Amino acid sequence: MDGLVMTGQLLLGLSILIILHEAGHFFAARAFGIKVEKFYLFFDAWGFKLFSFTYKGCEYGMGWLPLGGYVKIAGMIDESMDTEQLAGEPQPWEFRSKPAWQRLIVMLAGVTVNIVLGMFIFWMLTFKLGETYIPNDKLVSGIVPGKIGKSIGLETGDRIEAVNGARVVRFEELTSSKVLLGGGDLTVVRGSQTKQIHVPGNILDQVADYGIAEFIQPRTTISRVNDVLPNSNAGAAGFEKGDSILSVNSKLITYFDEFQGQMQVNKGNKVNVNVWRNSQVLTLTPVVNEEGLIGISLDSNLPTESLKHGLFASLPIGASKAWGLFTDNAKGIGKVVTGKVNAQKAFTGPVGIANMFGGTVDWIRFWTLVGLLSMALALMNLLPIPALDGGHSLFLLVEMVKGSPLSDKFMERAQLVGFVIIVALMVFVLGNDIFKYVIK
Repeated sequence: MDGLVMTGQLLLGLSILIILHEAGHFFAARAFGIKVEKFYLFFDAWGFKLFSFTYKGCEYGMGWLPLGGYVKIAGMIDESMDTEQLAGEPQPWEFRSKPAWQRLIVMLAGVTVNIVLGMFIFWMLTFKLGETYIPNDKLVSGIVPGKIGKSIGLETGDRIEAVNGARVVRFEELTSSKVLLGGGDLTVVRGSQTKQIHVPGNILDQVADYGIAEFIQPRTTISRVNDVLPNSNAGAAGFEKGDSILSVNSKLITYFDEFQGQMQVNKGNKVNVNVWRNSQVLTLTPVVNEEGLIGISLDSNLPTESLKHGLFASLPIGASKAWGLFTDNAKGIGKVVTGKVNAQKAFTGPVGIANMFGGTVDWIRFWTLVGLLSMALALMNLLPIPALDGGHSLFLLVEMVKGSPLSDKFMERAQLVGFVIIVALMVFVLGNDIFKYVIK
């Protein structure tokens, strides 16, 4: 059932993005009097389609291959490789008969719609949810580094005050692209000393391997037991909700990481845990399982602040979040191209995206992912690969500088090369997904 819910959310999200992207091309073409022959959600590969109908000279339909969609514009060499209509003289309603600047607008319209959509989604999410964050100056106990953080020289209790000289206001900045894309420096206060710690350019690879929790986490004190899992070792030992942890094996426990550390070193063993309950100290003896858990969740005194914004005040904040995703993805692709980030760890395909949607319907998570994917789709379509919007736009810019269009033969060959590149990328991403989420 979870798989069906994941798949359904993925297809719904992709359908929204594809239809709106292609609608951008469609309406821009119509605005300049260019005939659109087909408008398809998903590809009707080899002529197979789920349904279609014709309205005002345009065939609308849904294909069976959910790898995208397309609009077929008259007089344009595109992925359909239909060159027969180009044999005759250009007609007034054809793409090729229009000025280069109009054709460029048509090509960029889909990307523009995706960017506007992404900004709109994050605008609405910001208006509805506001912003909740961890103020960095309230983390008086500093951070807890995982294996990645320790490998670059961070220590428990460090307070990170700046990134590349800019003061850190929100803890979330330390796990954002400004740090994880690497190459920067952290200003760290350790006791009475101030140190500069360099973040290596390949840190994103390590985060992909071990998870963000193995970089840094805020250091927090333990408040009390929030929940005891049914049929757990903690339940069998007598833990109750509201218990306060005092010590483990006679070692005083103040911080959450200290409790975790004791659990890890005592895997498979019974431990003596002193708790405070109803004005008395009790000693409980749970067995720690092989994963270092006893079956409780703990409240922590994590400081947070929340901000609510009005409708119009939310617009620049949401737009900034969306544009930040766009630029972060662009920088990430740059890291892949230069070899600083492993492509296998950087790209996620349909299986990985479906897993992000999850096996239950959460509309906040759904729209957040759709907004993220909208910005990613805009960037991917801008790549200067023939057959993508970016490739078509590049050739149009060359035409505008050159003063004459590129030859039909060149465009046909370029489309073929672009098609091969895109198929190779799809095979790579899907194969990578299968390896990461199915085989491995």
